[in-house]
Amino acid sequence: MNAWMGMILISFLTAILMLFIFRFTSNQEGIRQVKNKIKAHLLELRLYKDSLSLSFKAQGNILRYNLKYISYSAKPLLVMIIPLILILTQLNLWFGYESLTPGQETILKVKIEENQNLLDTNLVLQPSTGFEIQTPPLRIEEEMEINWCLQAKEKGVHDLTLIVEGQRITKKVAVDQKPLSKISPLKVRRNFINELINPGESPLPRDLPIKTIEVNYPAKDIKLFGWNIPWILGIPPWLIVYFVLSIILGFVFKGMSKVEI
Repeated sequence: MNAWMGMILISFLTAILMLFIFRFTSNQEGIRQVKNKIKAHLLELRLYKDSLSLSFKAQGNILRYNLKYISYSAKPLLVMIIPLILILTQLNLWFGYESLTPGQETILKVKIEENQNLLDTNLVLQPSTGFEIQTPPLRIEEEMEINWCLQAKEKGVHDLTLIVEGQRITKKVAVDQKPLSKISPLKVRRNFINELINPGESPLPRDLPIKTIEVNYPAKDIKLFGWNIPWILGIPPWLIVYFVLSIILGFVFKGMSKVEI
């Protein structure tokens, strides 16, 4: 599937889900009445613009009903956070990164526990048919990292194998995949929060001194009429597109679903 088609589809499904949640967790009648009150006081501002006292009173009422509107919206927004977090962690795997290309170099980073002696940690990266190891392991004590420079050779989803304390662990690496492919840059230690935020691969065992294994992938560009959508305040392009589309589609379909927002 084309990345834009995938984004439109998931944004549409998200909008429907959020409308459903909002309808059944919010005070729909209360929201309708508050919005009518706000409209009435806005009209009052225009009608009595020559009266300073009435204008101030109308502005005070607008502020009061806006706060009441926010209180009505708080409950459904809190309920929405849970499914949104689950959706976003999955979308980041599909829209956040580009797969490597044959001949492209990348860095494999292995983060070691702080209480370990980095120089004595016995960690071996086995050669792979899909990758060529360009450098010996670089141990960075300040970061508690062991890094390798790798060069992709073959198309496919390859397993990089590390041997640590006699155990074999693998990290998947994607090379030359389709525009819409699941790419996991990070493999994390077994932990509920870690696995919730980084669900791309099975977790690392807790008894190993390794915290994370990371592969550097280029960020995915999202083009609109040939123009790359930029990062804004550290927010990736896919997330901007996702929220904008979801909001637009939500307002488009709110009338059909009879939801007062």
